[in-house]
Amino acid sequence: QVQLVESGGGLVQAGGSLRLSCAASGRTFSRYAMGWFRQAPGKEREFVAVIGWTSAITRYADSVKGRFTISRDNAKNTMYLQMNSLKPKDTAVYYCAADPSIVIHTTTPAYNYWGQGTQVTVSS
Repeated sequence: QVQLVESGGGLVQAGGSLRLSCAASGRTFSRYAMGWFRQAPGKEREFVAVIGWTSAITRYADSVKGRFTISRDNAKNTMYLQMNSLKPKDTAVYYCAADPSIVIHTTTPAYNYWGQGTQVTVSS
């Protein structure tokens, strides 16, 4: 079993940056594809980014491509999301999630474990 804890959210002005972290428990972190999702008020949870076991494969939602960077440090059991050029429409609760598949997925049913979320608010 994997437990996930997000941190790094907060309030930032448009154009600013934040770095989210996702700390995972368990010795098998390196065997999970890891994803970031977000959910704005009144909207469904949506895919943001995913990274494979060895960081060789990453994928991003079109809305964040070129602005966000996903990375992981398997030695520290931690995943990151560097968010630059933030926009008000990026405001949401951001969740990290773990998928035990070797194949990366962009849909929520593929992910077995979820963190509690961290709020990101971007002011205009």
